[in-house]
Amino acid sequence: MQQEQQHHSPPAVSLRPFSLSESDVAAVMTWASDPRVTRFQRRGPFTSKDDARRYIADHILPHPWYRAICVGGRRVVGSITVKPAGAERHRASIGYRLAYDYWGRGIATAALGAAVSAVSEEWPDLERLEAVADVENPASQRVLEKAGFRREGVLRKYVMLKGESRDVVMYSLLATDNKL
Repeated sequence: MQQEQQHHSPPAVSLRPFSLSESDVAAVMTWASDPRVTRFQRRGPFTSKDDARRYIADHILPHPWYRAICVGGRRVVGSITVKPAGAERHRASIGYRLAYDYWGRGIATAALGAAVSAVSEEWPDLERLEAVADVENPASQRVLEKAGFRREGVLRKYVMLKGESRDVVMYSLLATDNKL
C-alpha cells in the first residue's frame, strides 16, 4: 500500500527578541541539549538550564541580531542570527537552528525569509548576506536554496567544529538578486 505524501503549508512563523524568561530558557534547552541539532554547531549540547540561561545572558542578548523563531503565536522552536562582517557593513552572515521536532516543515525556510526581510529594512547598506552549511548537512543546504540563496562553492577546512576542521558550502543572497 502506497503512502500518500501530504503537503501542508508551513505554520505561520514570526521572529522576536529573546529574553531571560523561564519559557525562553526552556525553549533554548529543547534544541541546545539535542545532539542532532548541535551536530553542526561549534559547541556541544547543553547539559543544564543554567547553560542555556548563561548562553542567553552572555551571547544572545548582547548579539547584534539574534531572534527567536516562533510558530503558532509565541511558541519558540528555534533561533536565527544575523551578524555583520566586522567593519564591512555591506556584508553579514546568517545562521539558524531549529528544534528537531520541527524539522522538515518549512519553518526554517520561512524564518530565513522573515529574517532577510527584516535585516534588509534595518540595515539599508547590506549588499550581501551569506550562510554556510556543512557539506554533510544536505537538509540545511536545501533550506538555503529554497529561501533563494545561491550556492557559491565548497570552502575546504573552513570551520572548526568541536576540534575538527570541516568543509562547508558557501551560500549568498545579494541585493542585486532582488532578494535583499
